[in-house]
This record gives sequence, C-alpha cells and structure tokens, in this order.
Amino acid sequence: SIYEMFGNECCLSTGEVIKVIGFKINKLIASICENNEVSRFSAKVELPLNFPGLYKVVADKTPYVSIEEITRKVSIGPTRFGQPCFYSPEDIKLANFTIKRGEQITFTSVEQVNGTMAVNCVMVRNNQTHSFTLPLSQEGKFYECEDDQIYTLKEIAEWKIPKCRNRIVKLSNTLHMWDSSNPLPENFDGSLILMPVYEVQAVMKFRKDIVHILSDLDVEVKDVTDCYDISSFLQPLSLEDVFERTSMEFPMVAEIMEGPSGSQNPYNLLSTGKEIIIYKKYQAARVLASEIRSDSPKRHFLIPMSYRGKFKRRPRELPTAYDLEIARSKKEQLHVVATKAFASPHKEFFSVSVGDQFLVQQRQTSEILYEGRKKLVDVLACEQILSDTYKKALLPMYLEGGFVEVIHDKKQYHLSEICKEFRLPFNVKVSVRDLSIEEDVLAAVPGLQFEEEITDSYLLISSATNPVESWEIPVYRLNMLVHLLSRHVQGVVPPVTKTTVEEISEEQYYMVRRYENQTLHPPPRPPKKPT
Repeated sequence: SIYEMFGNECCLSTGEVIKVIGFKINKLIASICENNEVSRFSAKVELPLNFPGLYKVVADKTPYVSIEEITRKVSIGPTRFGQPCFYSPEDIKLANFTIKRGEQITFTSVEQVNGTMAVNCVMVRNNQTHSFTLPLSQEGKFYECEDDQIYTLKEIAEWKIPKCRNRIVKLSNTLHMWDSSNPLPENFDGSLILMPVYEVQAVMKFRKDIVHILSDLDVEVKDVTDCYDISSFLQPLSLEDVFERTSMEFPMVAEIMEGPSGSQNPYNLLSTGKEIIIYKKYQAARVLASEIRSDSPKRHFLIPMSYRGKFKRRPRELPTAYDLEIARSKKEQLHVVATKAFASPHKEFFSVSVGDQFLVQQRQTSEILYEGRKKLVDVLACEQILSDTYKKALLPMYLEGGFVEVIHDKKQYHLSEICKEFRLPFNVKVSVRDLSIEEDVLAAVPGLQFEEEITDSYLLISSATNPVESWEIPVYRLNMLVHLLSRHVQGVVPPVTKTTVEEISEEQYYMVRRYENQTLHPPPRPPKKPT
C-alpha cells in the first residue's frame, strides 16, 4: 500500500512491522449547531487544528454510565487540561464520605490503589478541599460540568473531545479579521458541532521519523504485540515527556524526530535528524509585553530577564480615577493631564475640564449629601496644578474620564529594574537595543506595555555537534518530538545562554494570561456611583 501524507510518499509493505505510538485528531469536521443539533441549512466544513479563535466547550448532555467509561473516553492527565469535572444526580456513598448530588467532582489522575484501578478525585465543599478515590467499577450517571474556560481548537482536539463522541463548542473570540478564505459565515458567533478525524501515529523499524497514517487508510493489519520485541523500536518523546523526567537524568542527548515549524531562532535550527544536548529543566521568569497601538492586531512578546537592552518610559493612558489610584507609587508622585471632561453631580467633588493637570496624592473617604442623607464615598485626593499655585481637588473613585501620564523621568532602565521599582502594567520604548541579539524585534516596536511577570517551563538545549551557545525552549508552546540517545554526557557544562525574545500569537497570549491569572484573585471592581 502506497500513500502520500504531508507531501511524503510512504510505503507499507506486506510483512512490515509498525509500532503504533498514539492516536491523534488530524482535523475537525464542523457543522453549525442549532438547539444542540446540526442545522438543516449547515454545510460541513473542514477546520485545521490551527484554525484561529477561542472557544468555550458546551457540556455534553449525554451521561457516562460508569467511572470506567469516563477513563476510557475522556483525557485525564497531569496537565491543566486533563482535569475534567463531573457531577452525579444521585448521592454517592463512600466508606467514610458521601458525595451529594450535584456536587462537582474533579478527576485528577488514574492509578492502582490496593490492587484496584481507581480515579483520584478532589471536591470543594464549604471552602474545604476533600480528596478521595472512586473505583473504575463505580456505576451511576455522571454528567459533565459546565466549563467556563476558553480553549483553542488544538487544545479542544487534544483534551476536550471524548472518544466516540462529538463536541459542541461556542465561539468566544475570533481573534482575527474575517476574509473570504474563512470557511465559517461572516460575523459568525454561534455554536459548532465538531466531529474529529483521527490519524494513527507510528514508528517503523528502519525509520527515525514519525509516520502519520489516516484512520481511513484501506490496509489490513494484524496485532503482533505479544510475539514481537518492541524494545527494538525508537521511543518518541514530546517536550512535556522530557520535562517530566527527574532532574537527575539530565543532561541527555536526543535526536529530533519531528522538528517545530517557524523561522525564528532557535526553531529554525531544530530540524528533523539534528542531535541536541538537553542540559536541564527549570522554571524561568518572563515579562509579558504587548505592542501599544490603537488598531489590532497587536504583537505580543515574552521577554527574559536576561534581556540587555534599555527602556525609556512612555506615558500611560488612565481612563478612570480608579486607574489613577492603581497607577500611583511611592517612588514618585503621579502627574496627569485630563483628556476628557467630567461634570460632578455633587458640590463636594471637583469638575474636570480637558487640559486640567493634577498631582495624585492618596485615596480617602469623603462625606457627601445625597438625596437629603449623608453618605461616605471613596475619593482620590489630588492637587490641581495652576499657573502659580496648587488647588485641592477631590475626584470620586467612580469618575469615568480620561487621563494621560506626564513623564518627567528621563532615566533609561533595564528590565529587572522596572520589575523591581514599578508596578505593572507599565509603558516603555526601547532606547538601547540588546546588541547580543542578532535582530532585536523589540527595537522596531514604537511602544510596549509590560503587562505582567509570569513563570513558565523551559528546557536548556544546544547543538550536540557544535555546542557554542545554548537556548531556552518553551515546553508547552513548541511541538517537537525527540528520541533519547544512549551517549554519556554527565558533567557537561552548557555554553553561554543566548537571549531569545519570544514572539507569541494572539491565541498563545490569551492562553498565557489565562494560566497566570488562574492563581490570582480578580482585581476589585471600580466603585459605583452612590445609590
């Protein structure tokens, strides 16, 4: 049988032994959904996994009849995606614990407990977390819980489509301009039914790359697992697999079986067949930055703390008095100019005109007369700058006006200094580019907003044949498969690490912010007008 896949002709000869290493969704067939059914007027369209947009998963209305069925059909794993949630419409009585009907159960992992396969679960009740196990033999009705997270199509394909089931998703954010090549209707913001098309991932005895075989290929095969030495095949590992290895196993030498796409260093050096040294795994800090521009799309970057360029401050736009309070710091007094007028409904508060300048002082409370009653209201104490004097001004925290920061600071800062001395978000422009980078992409950007400092997982690598410099590669944003070589490299010292500013896509930007903000409390809402 001869077939072509991704432009490569592959021959499956009679008697060839293939080791199947996985099943993967290759693409999705989408139909417009109405009332949880395929629309009568909807044509089926083919969506690649990199089709842009962010989507919400609609909970499946069909229940699972046992824990065993859930583990067989739903992806459960150590990553943040592999934590599905279910509820039972009936109470479940365990040995020392009762799960009440409707309570959300999070499945975290599957393991053997006292000789019986079981699912490790957690549940939150009255702000207390309870951990317990459910045996795979547990029967009942188990329904998916609603999921308020947003996902890319690729994430949904990898983690959120149960085997033998379709998935309904609702478009949350298109993240791109519609054009004639888009298979979905213009301005579409509804729901889609996704039907997966699978491919088989396999390795062959005398090939070092991964073979991708569509599941509908007409070829007869026989299972010879029990009578064949499978250790003679290569074992492909993803970067996540490598990262899960213990720190004692590093450094290691690996050969790339499937390299990433992209022309940016070091991705263009990571081609299939190249040998690399993986020195260590670790968590590293990055500053998430976005291009300052009024139109879209904006460019987004992850900047390492090793970046050697310098920055000058740029004015921040602050839409409300509440934002003024957040932006002020102990290091210096915040000086702003009003860009929008505000007429105060109370004589105790200052009415703002366009062009008024203020020095922001502190937050406090003030008493006002509202409908004949005295009320305490949060205000921002400021000083209005006049030609030869200052005038006290109280701005209500609910003021929705517009202000632009006035910058007096002409100093040039390193990235680490900004993170240490100022609160993010913070606006800057590159004043001195990083000369250690061949092409500093930040230098060409007219303005940047540093949004937040994040922590991410990285592997430190270099070329095995010419290790003159090392690179940090992101574990969760780089699709790449390697197999480990037995060569001994203990005690090898990594060469100097090359600074890399990583430009990320709009989808990756939303993902990074989503992961980081899961551990943070949401910011308090701006105060409302007194009622």
